[in-house]
Amino acid sequence: MSARSELELAGQVVELVRRLGGPAAQAEAVVTRADLALTRFANSAIHQNVSESTAEVRLRLHIDGRTAAGSGSVVTAEGLTSLVERTVAAARLCPPDPGWPGLTPPTPTPDAPPVDEATAHAEPDQRADRVRTFVAAAGGLSTAGYCRTAHRSSAFANSAGHTGYGRSAEAAMDGIARRDGADGVARRYAARLSDLDGAELGAQAAAKAQAAADPVELPPGHYEVVFEPAAVADLLQNLSWYGFNGKRYAERQSFAEPGAAQFDRAVTLVDDPLGTSGLPFDAEGTARGALTLVEAGTTRAVAHDRRTAAEAGAESTGHAVAGGTTWGPMARNLRLSGAPAGPPSATGRSTTGTAAGAVVDTDTAALVAGVRRGLLVTDLWYTRVLDPKSLVVTGLTRNGVWLIEDGTVVRAVRDLRFTESYPRALGPGAVLGLGARTVRQPDRVDGTWWAAPSLRLASWHFTGGASG
Repeated sequence: MSARSELELAGQVVELVRRLGGPAAQAEAVVTRADLALTRFANSAIHQNVSESTAEVRLRLHIDGRTAAGSGSVVTAEGLTSLVERTVAAARLCPPDPGWPGLTPPTPTPDAPPVDEATAHAEPDQRADRVRTFVAAAGGLSTAGYCRTAHRSSAFANSAGHTGYGRSAEAAMDGIARRDGADGVARRYAARLSDLDGAELGAQAAAKAQAAADPVELPPGHYEVVFEPAAVADLLQNLSWYGFNGKRYAERQSFAEPGAAQFDRAVTLVDDPLGTSGLPFDAEGTARGALTLVEAGTTRAVAHDRRTAAEAGAESTGHAVAGGTTWGPMARNLRLSGAPAGPPSATGRSTTGTAAGAVVDTDTAALVAGVRRGLLVTDLWYTRVLDPKSLVVTGLTRNGVWLIEDGTVVRAVRDLRFTESYPRALGPGAVLGLGARTVRQPDRVDGTWWAAPSLRLASWHFTGGASG
């Protein structure tokens, strides 16, 4: 499909709603073509290369005070008619929707960043080259992971006369190296496949796996920590989905208090969907742009779609997502920034350990150097929210934890379970340093990334070993 055909299809769906649902029906349609490709490897060899090209039509309509949504992948005349007919029928069976915020009026959308055509049309051998260099850089350790590329083009139309079109492309790589049951990880998100260096990532994963051998058990308790970007990404994801979500805020299930100094002054959080390559409008056609959620420690905003904005007496911030009535609006391109911890060392990478020999980048090394006794944490996983209001989360470390003593990484530590309030851990006086360089981390959901530097926190509550 082309831009014109996608816009034409979206317009056809809106016209069908007018014909089949009546002139008073309000409708919005999004037509998206997605070209997704994945090269996966395990046991240091590629075992799967898959790609798919799909077209999807999403429709939301409001008839006689009732709202319904539907989607389909058959873009023939018959397929579009079937989609509209069943969505109109569903709307007539739905309960009244007094919170319907109306349609996005005709408004200009911003210019999106240019799409890297080489990434949009990447061939399997280009992804395989990055896998090959990753495996080679691991120095014989067993490796596994993936390299993926994605290209999307999307058109929007509604019965208020608003239209929009945009394209996006992205690439990501995520891999581990394993030695004697110890895993090291390296992952990266980029708007251009050429920015992914398989050799750099493979060497990073292998160094961590080598350094994670022979871990010791530590007692539970509160430890000062240095989180690498992979771990910080989990903080950003949970803060976004549970804290800066306009629906949860309206339901009083969010910690967010706009205007209050809830975070350390070193913390600034900005959602920047057009910071690399992204669609210039959200699921409701509202223009997307940078939104500052936290500025120098003070909460400034939460993300809104049209429904939550109407409830709050505000304006949509361009964060509507498909299924937003259930999940609420989400900031999915969050960047943490702030004052860096201090000047990094002159070398590109630094060995900060003796027995452990953990290799970290210069940002992380600068943070580690200031820790008298604490833990260096690579990654968090299996995190689950225990209390949404205070955002108390439990989860596990993985892919490498090390003990720090007197600014030096001394040895590997077995994985630990934690229970911690994320806002408290980032609260006033709790952030002891941030790295100067942000690293984009991919998410399981395409089009979502988290940009984070390494982060030094005064306290993190570890409640036991990984087994309990």
